[in-house]
Amino acid sequence: MYDQHIIFPGSVGNTREGDTVTGWRMGARLPYYRGQILSAVEDIGVTVDGVKVPRESVRFSVRGKTWTLDELETTYDERWEFGEVAEVLVLQPGGLAPGAHTVTASVQLRISYLPWSPVTNCTISATV
Repeated sequence: MYDQHIIFPGSVGNTREGDTVTGWRMGARLPYYRGQILSAVEDIGVTVDGVKVPRESVRFSVRGKTWTLDELETTYDERWEFGEVAEVLVLQPGGLAPGAHTVTASVQLRISYLPWSPVTNCTISATV
């Protein structure tokens, strides 16, 4: 529904622990008109420059708490609200190389009144 708005503008960048680049991140908004309990987020797929990021390398963070995608499946006490910018973290030693990149985020949600789980995609060009 809000596919062109998933990746928050200007949010793609590398993450550091001290002087070490440990990966990269992007801000992400919920592609649905209502907030969702985190257990209803079935998957968050990330592709950079045509290469799919392994699921186990993706983390989801909102309001200061961080989960693996597997942990989201049983997180019943937290929500991702409409318009709220969450952070999708990718564990990738060295992060993204300086320069332009094509980044795609896909969010798959479980919607109670739909007999399928829709997947919404957003692709942007980002410079690190």
